[in-house]
Parts: sequence; structure tokens; C-alpha cells
Amino acid sequence: MKSLPYFCRGEVVRGFGRGSKELGIPTANFPTCVVEQLPADISTGIYYGWASVDNGPVYKMVMSIGWNPYYKNTMKSMETHVIHTFKEDFYGQTLSVVMIGYIRPEKGFDSLDALITAIRNDIEEANQKLELPEHQKLKEDNFFKDPLDTPVDKTSTSTAESTLSTESKHIMNGH
Repeated sequence: MKSLPYFCRGEVVRGFGRGSKELGIPTANFPTCVVEQLPADISTGIYYGWASVDNGPVYKMVMSIGWNPYYKNTMKSMETHVIHTFKEDFYGQTLSVVMIGYIRPEKGFDSLDALITAIRNDIEEANQKLELPEHQKLKEDNFFKDPLDTPVDKTSTSTAESTLSTESKHIMNGH
């Protein structure tokens, strides 16, 4: 995928409410306007990378992009599991992510237990891959600094082909 690494930012919105309740694996959902901005070569499936909430610390993450075949969703979604335990929900806050690599395509599962096992395996794979030095450097990217305090460098891979809007909670897509 030529678009990786892919940087995006948007407000966390309410999803289907299944991540925490049914799966025990909470997710942060991007609004439709962020999903619609994905490049054509970003396939559905599971990705890994880095994430930050409201310019806080940068944590490892896994993200599902697609229709979640187990649940037969009719709308494409981007659901991010930040590999960190937060004290409370962060709906309405800004989530910044960089997708670095692809783990697997999305697929249907015969049971909820099989889905949970696959997600846990995805988290473990992300944990391992994000320890690689070439992935560690993106954790420190200027993209994760406050966009209002950091000058935009048009030559940076994190800000090229992207737009910032203070009115849209800093929604940003680019690579």
C-alpha cells in the first residue's frame, strides 16, 4: 500500500458500543467524514500503528477498517483500539493516528470467541511489530505535537497532502 504510513486525525464519535461491552476491547471510532477520506489503496482489514488522544502520550494501536463481517455492518468504519487503559471514555476528543502496517484482511468469524481471539492476536502482533526501530521513529513524529503550536512543514511526510481546520476538531488525512 503506497499510502502507508497514513496519518489521520478526527473527533472520537460513538460507534456501535460493542468494543467494550461485548468484546472487552474498547475502540475509538472516527466520524464518517474521516473514513470517506481514506485513499483508494487502503484496503479493509486490520492495521497497526501509533495513536494519541488530545495531544497526550503516544500509544500503540490496532485499527479495523471495513464493515466488520461478524456484525454485518452496512457502513464502513475505522475503529481504533489504543493499547492503553484509559480511566474514562474520550468521546468528543481528538484522536490522532498513524497507520504504519497491515496485519490481515477483515473476515467473518464463526463465534464471538473466535473474533476475540483474532483481535487479541492482532494486538500481540502490533505490540511486536511496533518495537522495530523503523516503527519507533514514527512515535516521535511532529504529527503528534499540538497542530496549533507546531508550524506546518509541507515537506514532512506527516503533513503532506493534508489539511487542518480548527472548526472541524483538526480533522486531517494524509501521508
